[in-house]
Amino acid sequence: MGRVSKLVRVQVRPRPRPRFGGGRALAAVPARLVAFVRRHPTGADTVFAVFLLLFLEAPNLLRGSSWALLGAALTLPLALRRRAPSVVFTVLSVLAFVQWLAELRTGGDMSLLVALYTVAAHCDRRRTLCAFAVIEVGVMLVTLHWAGDHVHIGAFVPLTAMALTAAVLGANLRTRRRYLLALEERAKRLERDQEQQAQLAVEAERSRIAREMHDIVTHNLSVMVALADAATMTVHSTPERSAAAMEQVSGTGRQALTEMRRFLGVLREDEPDAARHPQPDLARLGALAEQVRAAGLPTALTIEGDTHQVPAGAQLAVYRLAQEALTNTLKHAQPGANARIRVRSSAERLELSVIDDGHPRGPVPGEPHPGGGSGIAGMRERAAVYGGSVDAGPLPGAGWQVSAVLYLTDPGGS
Repeated sequence: MGRVSKLVRVQVRPRPRPRFGGGRALAAVPARLVAFVRRHPTGADTVFAVFLLLFLEAPNLLRGSSWALLGAALTLPLALRRRAPSVVFTVLSVLAFVQWLAELRTGGDMSLLVALYTVAAHCDRRRTLCAFAVIEVGVMLVTLHWAGDHVHIGAFVPLTAMALTAAVLGANLRTRRRYLLALEERAKRLERDQEQQAQLAVEAERSRIAREMHDIVTHNLSVMVALADAATMTVHSTPERSAAAMEQVSGTGRQALTEMRRFLGVLREDEPDAARHPQPDLARLGALAEQVRAAGLPTALTIEGDTHQVPAGAQLAVYRLAQEALTNTLKHAQPGANARIRVRSSAERLELSVIDDGHPRGPVPGEPHPGGGSGIAGMRERAAVYGGSVDAGPLPGAGWQVSAVLYLTDPGGS
């Protein structure tokens, strides 16, 4: 089969393109011409001026008439029409007026219409109206001079219509160009807004990932350190308790690795096991309390109210808040401390309080103060997602309390 497929691929060859002619080549000619004109406007205008001169003054050029010089003077300045529209129109108007005074007739007068079109296409409305007024004055002078004693309406109306058409076409081109520029600016602005929104989304996702990883790593490492310390102190006196503590260390480490795999698996779309590992919720608070108890901190858990209608995101937030609060307690509380977790759920709000009775007053040397660390800041960010708040501070006498409120409905609504 491999040889057959190779043979087939060799035999099937694309048709050779024709070197000359062809529909695609002909269709590409206008696009190339437009691109050339945009890249070289002065060169294109020069070619156009020469072509117009040959078209209008061919008989005079062939006869070698002196009128051909006047026709050239009225036509060749169009080579600079897009560089200086107003100047070119003024020069051509003056030359046309000199021609009228000399009572000469030449086809170069048509270049005034091209100059008027250029002024309307590249200048503002005021200059366009002034140029049109100049053209109208010239039309009236020509009509009065060449019509004799009476005004020749049959000449005035067509000339005025031609001038008006040139001005309208130029103005429409200017309007269309401005419209396209506005669309381009709008597209660029929308692209910039989308990039900014994407950057904000990336920053928000990075913050979320940082909070999740902080909660997972910090809590489990704190539990492992506490268990390892307990195992070290009891290794000689009660080896069986030391062995049990080390088993807890091993289990906690495996649990941390499992949670990290679950979390990173959610970020990867090709992770097959990501959907089978839901995020922690309120039902996992019991296991969290048991884990903290095994680390040497007696912890009681109380859940009030119906938690079945609480959104999964709010349950995850409360779990992480309790986990962070207990982690701080493990790190800073004095030996013999106790902790209490209390969750109260209602249709409008979800309340959490984590209290310990053995937290020392003031920061622990060499460690950040719980109220100013990044953990408390992350807790406040989690609560802010649900329009809530987090308060952390000492209790009268001894101990520390972390209280959080999450609103399940709009707190500003009725």
